[in-house]
Amino acid sequence: MEFIEIAADAKVWPGEYVLHEPSQEIVMCGAFNRAENFIRAIGQGRSMEDKIDNFKKILVSQQDRRENRVSSCKGCKG
Repeated sequence: MEFIEIAADAKVWPGEYVLHEPSQEIVMCGAFNRAENFIRAIGQGRSMEDKIDNFKKILVSQQDRRENRVSSCKGCKG
């Protein structure tokens, strides 16, 4: 897992997890507003709003995705 700066042309989608650097928490983005320079996020049961510069996107490699994949139950397959 790698953390990258949110570039000027990048978009953060609601529901996407990002790192809030000052608190070192991984939070879920609720709103992204480039014009007003803020991200509203939910983390640790509370809502927060901060400048875009205080957040980083989370980049997960293909290998990490494969390792953390959970298979479904196969009991009902005929």
